[in-house]
Amino acid sequence: MLVMVVDSSTPAVTAALVHVADDTDDPQVTVVAERVTVDGRAHGELLAPQIQQALADGGVAPGDLAAVVAGTGPGPFTGLRAGMVTAAALGHALDIPVYGVCSLDGIGHGRPGRLLVATDARRKEIYWAVYDDGARIDGPAVDKPADVAARVHASAAAGDGADRYADVLGLPVVPPLYPSARALAELAADRVRAKAPGETLTPRYLRRPDAVAPGTRKPALP
Repeated sequence: MLVMVVDSSTPAVTAALVHVADDTDDPQVTVVAERVTVDGRAHGELLAPQIQQALADGGVAPGDLAAVVAGTGPGPFTGLRAGMVTAAALGHALDIPVYGVCSLDGIGHGRPGRLLVATDARRKEIYWAVYDDGARIDGPAVDKPADVAARVHASAAAGDGADRYADVLGLPVVPPLYPSARALAELAADRVRAKAPGETLTPRYLRRPDAVAPGTRKPALP
């Protein structure tokens, strides 16, 4: 079963064509083609062409897809929204199910030991979660790195936020820096194999967007 995986929760704009084996006795997930561009200001411009490129690299047509898997964040509002809207639109156009996965899980999944996953949330904050042998046991949340360092006990950290604030977190940084398309697909694989109904994607913004609607104009005259 061919699946398109998209994630735009971090500066790594990701589109990957993934094969999910439908044999439950051999449940392999294989990346067929992948396009990743690290650019935190061009999610909307990059993602759709990268989906087309991944399909072309894999030698398949959009109609060959069985499902779409989307990273649901947490992530900055504009970038995260671009990926989720694109995933929902692709699923709707092809009439195939769309499944959401926490993007931090795409970093922590399958990693041994106690791991802090942190991505850059801007405003000198990080989105974070804690994993124990690949299973999330705390988070996701958004906080100052110093607050996370005081609260969380882990043996290592992963993610671009962990790398950026390594001196504050005080943990050795291990890969990956960004969500893995294969990990996101593995986390959704049971739903893909079961042909479960598609989901309404719910973004994990964790805080209000920077942009706000303008308030009511004050009269110029007394």
